[in-house]
Amino acid sequence: MGKKKEKKVMDDKVEVDRDNSASWCLVQNGIGASFFCIALLALLVRVAVSLHPYSGAGDPPKFGDYEAQRHWMEITLNFPATEWYHNSTTNDLSYWGLDYPPLTAYQSYVHGLFLRYFDPESVSLFTSHGYESHLGKLLMRWTVLSSDALIFFPAVFYFVFVYHTYCNSSSRNDIVWHISMLLLNPCMILIDHGHFQYNCISLGLTVGAISAILSQKDLVASFLFTLALNHKQMSAYFAPAFFGHLLGKCLRRKNPLLEVIKLGLVVIGTFAVVWWPYLHSADAIFRVLSRLAPFERGIYEDYVANFWCTTSILIKWKQLFTIQSLRLISFTATVLTCLPSMVQQVLSPSRKGFLYGLMNSSFSFYLFSFQVHEKSILLPLLPASLLALEEPHTFQWLTHHALFSMFPLLCRDKLILPYMVLYALFTLLYFTPGQRSQKKKPDHSSFTASIMMGFLYLCSFILHTVYLTIRPPEKFPYLFEAMIMLLCFPQFLFCAFYSNAKQWLLSKHSAVDKEKKLN
Repeated sequence: MGKKKEKKVMDDKVEVDRDNSASWCLVQNGIGASFFCIALLALLVRVAVSLHPYSGAGDPPKFGDYEAQRHWMEITLNFPATEWYHNSTTNDLSYWGLDYPPLTAYQSYVHGLFLRYFDPESVSLFTSHGYESHLGKLLMRWTVLSSDALIFFPAVFYFVFVYHTYCNSSSRNDIVWHISMLLLNPCMILIDHGHFQYNCISLGLTVGAISAILSQKDLVASFLFTLALNHKQMSAYFAPAFFGHLLGKCLRRKNPLLEVIKLGLVVIGTFAVVWWPYLHSADAIFRVLSRLAPFERGIYEDYVANFWCTTSILIKWKQLFTIQSLRLISFTATVLTCLPSMVQQVLSPSRKGFLYGLMNSSFSFYLFSFQVHEKSILLPLLPASLLALEEPHTFQWLTHHALFSMFPLLCRDKLILPYMVLYALFTLLYFTPGQRSQKKKPDHSSFTASIMMGFLYLCSFILHTVYLTIRPPEKFPYLFEAMIMLLCFPQFLFCAFYSNAKQWLLSKHSAVDKEKKLN
């Protein structure tokens, strides 16, 4: 048994060496130059989108997400770290109090220094509330753009560099197409550079962690994913996949307990460093934790296309159950739905299975966890983007409905024009001839399925038109939002079922391959 484990370790090392040599082949083929060109286009697109309005523009008294991010810079600059999450007369948490982990607060502090250097009034205490000068908005937009360029873009390059070294069938056109899909996906661009957020940081750290796992650097992956968790708590959507895959790998090594301890020390050490200002007392820790779990906001927000909001049309969850009961119900549903995917990776860890597992665990959280927002669809969309070459049609289907599910939110932000242009650009790039090998057969090849897909596209087109041109009845002011939700939810549910099935089929194929080798 010990010899088999040693052989497994040696095989991993040989595989890494093979991957490294293949990586140099990618560079020699000019992939680096292709990435640079696509990245430049992606940056220009982001700049163009940032010229449009943002969440809460000119909408007092609380404005929107833009003001929340600016206010966090104001708070972190003017108070010590121990006061950032503490409600007081000078730090009123009811006015956009910090509700993300400490790494987001540190990011706000660094960006606040940048704003204070060029425009001190934009982050001055109290007097900067609702500050919307041209220079202030320009500086705020640059903080998002620089975060994207410095974190998400390199992470995507790292992923492409690693992923395509063990996909020997990938052509250069495949890789160029894959980079385009990752860097020019309209959903994240519209939310970060239109609506105004910093998802590029947490998602970039997650992509870096995924890439590290694919290249057998598990300690680096644990460090990067812990940073992602400490930037946005929604990164926990991916936690079951990371846990299952890393545990499965540890159990197959020479000293499983030692491997688990090493990973645990990295995670605990990273948490300790990030949370250091709050480790002096239990009260300080619980004060931060209470801000990260806004249970008082309810089980869902707006008309998000998940299970709780969709079924609330028939079952009034908020009226029938207390918040405590809903917390338990949603927790149970989330655990039960992501458990099969996690177990599969514990039993049979693999690179491809890990990517499917990320998609499955994030879908479980999006569909069934407590307090889900429309923007949370970005999390299942990330692993779908990473699997775009493996599942091109599922990726395109999910991107369409993810974008559509956020349409009411983006309309409120007056981002209709960039919404249409970015969707057109995405469609053009997706269907560009010669930019993708034709080895993959369509997932939905039957005539009946094609008719159904055409019908759903027609429905979404009609709903887009109706939403923009017709006023809803006074008795049902959110009728059209509900109709969009009802159209998108079954598609997300279908993608979740399909992805879980594909992950478990990997175990079956692996068992068949092993049996063939034995025979």
